[in-house]
Amino acid sequence: MLIAPNTADERLTTTHRAKLAYIYVRQSSLNQVRQHQESTELQYRLVDRAVGLGWPHERVHVIDEDLGKSGAGSIERHGFQKLIAEIGLGNAGLVVSLDASRLARNNRDWHQLLELCSVFGVLIADGERLYDPRAYHDRLLLGLSGIMSEAELHQIRMRLHQGEREVQARLLLVFAKFRELQSARGVMRFLRASGLPLPVRPILGPSPHDVVWREADSARVRNILQNPAYAGAYVYGRRQKDPSRCRTGSGRGTVKVAVGDWAVCLQAAHPGYIGWEEFMANQRRLADNVNHYDAGHTGAPRRGAALLQGIAICGRCGRRMSLRYTGPNGDYPVYCCRVDRDQRASALCQEVRALPVDTLVECVLLDALAPDQIAIAFAAMGQLEEESRQLDRQWTLRRERARYEAERARRQYDTVEPENRLVARSLERAWEDKLRAVEAIEQEYARWRSEEPVVIGEAERAALQRLGENLPKIWRANTTSAAERKRILRFIVREVILDQKRDRGQVWLKITWQTGAISEHRLQRRVHTYRDYIDLDRLRQRITQLNAACKMDKEIAATLNQEGFVAARGCKFKGESVWLLRKRWDIPTVKINGVSSNPMRWHDGSFSIQGAAAALGITTQTVFDYLARGLLAGHQLTKGQPWQIDLSNEQISRLRARVRHTKRSKKEAS
Repeated sequence: MLIAPNTADERLTTTHRAKLAYIYVRQSSLNQVRQHQESTELQYRLVDRAVGLGWPHERVHVIDEDLGKSGAGSIERHGFQKLIAEIGLGNAGLVVSLDASRLARNNRDWHQLLELCSVFGVLIADGERLYDPRAYHDRLLLGLSGIMSEAELHQIRMRLHQGEREVQARLLLVFAKFRELQSARGVMRFLRASGLPLPVRPILGPSPHDVVWREADSARVRNILQNPAYAGAYVYGRRQKDPSRCRTGSGRGTVKVAVGDWAVCLQAAHPGYIGWEEFMANQRRLADNVNHYDAGHTGAPRRGAALLQGIAICGRCGRRMSLRYTGPNGDYPVYCCRVDRDQRASALCQEVRALPVDTLVECVLLDALAPDQIAIAFAAMGQLEEESRQLDRQWTLRRERARYEAERARRQYDTVEPENRLVARSLERAWEDKLRAVEAIEQEYARWRSEEPVVIGEAERAALQRLGENLPKIWRANTTSAAERKRILRFIVREVILDQKRDRGQVWLKITWQTGAISEHRLQRRVHTYRDYIDLDRLRQRITQLNAACKMDKEIAATLNQEGFVAARGCKFKGESVWLLRKRWDIPTVKINGVSSNPMRWHDGSFSIQGAAAALGITTQTVFDYLARGLLAGHQLTKGQPWQIDLSNEQISRLRARVRHTKRSKKEAS
């Protein structure tokens, strides 16, 4: 607003100039005082206007006690009350303000001021003209100015309230989703998938400190979760200068300060979105989500196959175990304690294959949750309903804001004069942009509604109840991600201690539950050699017993598998593996005739090696040679058992003739 030049006005009299001139200066908030200094300076320059109207400089008084206070009421507006008092005492001849809204934003205060000025003959001036409240036309203009000022305040409040409601709802959603997902990155992914931006107040730019909406990212989500103001606290000293971080030519360079070291921390200083206890729990969760195992942080649940990621503790040294993946495709997880190797170049403390351990922990977990299956199903049902209501509320606020901005653009277009063609075209384009934004948001909302079940009916409730009654199927369902399984596990289990060197051939587990209870378990592990087998003596004794009972190697393997024995590599026993163990332990095969010498002929009429040699008149080695060359036919019940050779009289005669012919040929050759 430009200040009008001072010209002679017949309404100004010596009586007016004999009294004081008062300049009333006001800004509605401290933020306006800080950010809009040009407006404050322009109000102070109204002193020159009063001097130009004939008042000496020393008789012009400035009332600026109300800087940073709203003009919606006179409560605690000491400057305005002082102005009213001076007018009532007859000390004022002129009241100067930049516009009517500076003096009052409500009709009660405004008309009280007009009435007093009319009674005591005080003139009112703004940046454009001079008014006499006793004159009809001037009083009419002043009354309209007061009405428009209050109406403008009403419109400002509507815009602010609409924006504040959406901002509050979005912040509440951020805290609610973090309470559910326990991960800032998970909240960010949810907001992006739902098309919900976050409110920010940029310090720099064309509109500093105004609320703008930006796409959610992890940094913005963390800033909200780490801001103690949202917990109702006033703090100072969250960061301090660190000379080592200062760049050359710049005084910046700060580091975070621990909560306990903040210079000022006033809890419950104002209403917050969450309580202080929840704020501190969120800080612990955010710190714990960082993958810093050396500091005892578990890290956020990730999508890998290892169920105990972040909560596996080494039973040898007490450190948190990390993960590595092995196998042909790099998808087989292994829990490893490698701090000693990384820091001291020594050997690994221990490594534990993850999948067998995870299977055991999974079984223990499902058994522990069995009594609470229906309760968990109802909790999941309520969670889905609440999430659907929250999202629908966010969409409703977003649609309302878009429609309001479109309607506001239409009103601005309607109020423009037809002669202002450039302004009209600009407002028309702005109106069209707002309408297109409304249409886009409505289309996104319709698409979201088609994909999101808004109301959960009785059929869905019954389905959820059935799922709760069969929790193992939920756990193993393809729709349940690995991160969700880990989150369920962490809700119930605090940590799992692993030690595969305590006992030979097995992994020792100690599960620490969130309730403080402890349970111990053991699991047979896969070993490279039978020297590390879990129960080597019992296995050897059992093979010896079965062998003594005239069991063949394949029969022994089948019996061992039925009795729960597992081979060293974690697979089932086979006949070949039993034969290798017998050879290693010098367990001879029990013959079909017991421990007696081989007879010439077996009970089924077949010949033994010795019997075939005697019948043919050859050595036993020649018999083995005939078997290898196919001149004789025989079989063994299993490897290591005596041969059973089938010989007919015709074969004996033919082979004897062959032997005689061979001997005669050798004699003639010699």
